[in-house]
Amino acid sequence: MLIDAHVHLDKYGGLLDDALKEIEQEQIFTVATAMDAPSYGELKVIAERSLLVLPTFGVHPRRAQQYASRLSDLGPLIEDSPAIGEIGLDFHWEKDSSTYPVQRKVLEYFFAAAREQKKFVNLHTKGGEREILDLLVRYDLRRAIIHWYSGPMDILRELIAYGAFFTIGVEVHFSDHIKAIAQGVPDHLLLTETDNPGGLQWLKGELGMPKVIENVIEKVADLRQSTPERIERLVHANFTRLIADDQWLKPVDDLLSRSQS
Repeated sequence: MLIDAHVHLDKYGGLLDDALKEIEQEQIFTVATAMDAPSYGELKVIAERSLLVLPTFGVHPRRAQQYASRLSDLGPLIEDSPAIGEIGLDFHWEKDSSTYPVQRKVLEYFFAAAREQKKFVNLHTKGGEREILDLLVRYDLRRAIIHWYSGPMDILRELIAYGAFFTIGVEVHFSDHIKAIAQGVPDHLLLTETDNPGGLQWLKGELGMPKVIENVIEKVADLRQSTPERIERLVHANFTRLIADDQWLKPVDDLLSRSQS
C-alpha cells in the first residue's frame, strides 16, 4: 500500500470526491493533517468516507496566535485525535518575529499532550529546525515525522541520529537540496508525502491529486538507485513500525498489516 504521510484533504473543495476516488483506486493510506480546529472537524467528516484516511488534529504555526490565549480549548480535540499534526514552528515564511513566542507556546502545549498521550507528531519545521530538535529531546518525543524538511544538513544528521522520520515530497523533482536530503535519509526513517493539494500547486501551479505520490516514489527510487516497488514496501514498513503498539492506531495497524499480507 502507498503511504502519503502529510495531506490537507479539506482543501480539495469541489475536487474532494475525485481525490477520495483516487485514494481508493490506488490504495493510498493518507494522513490527513489539520491546520486548526475547523480543519480537523472537516477532516473527521471526510474520514467517514474512507478507511484509508486518518484525520489528525494540529494547529499550524502560522495560526498559533488564534489559540495561544485559549489552549485549554484544544485539549478535547487533542484527546480525540489519534495522532497530532500539523504542528511546529515557522520562522521562515512567517516574518513577524512577534509571533514566535506564541508559536513556541502552542507547540509546547501539543508536545506535552503528545508525551502524556503517547501519540506521534507531524511537524512543520521551516526555520525552526534546531529549536524543534531541542524540544523533541526535552519532551522525549521519539515518534516524530518531519514534514518536507528543507533545513540545514547538519541538523538533518542530528535529527536522523535522534530517530526522526522524514517525508520526501513533490519538491524532490525540482530542488537539488531536497534531492540530497532524499538521498541522505537512511532507509529505516524514510517516508513519503505530497502535501496535497497545495504542494504541487505552490511549486508548479498545478493542483496535486493523490496519484502524485506515485511520481514522488519513482523519483526517490531513482535517486536512491532503487525501484519504486522497493521504496513503496520500505515506506509501508517504516510507517507500520512508527505506529506499532500504538493504542490509538490499532485499526490502522491492522489495516496496513492486512494490505501487506
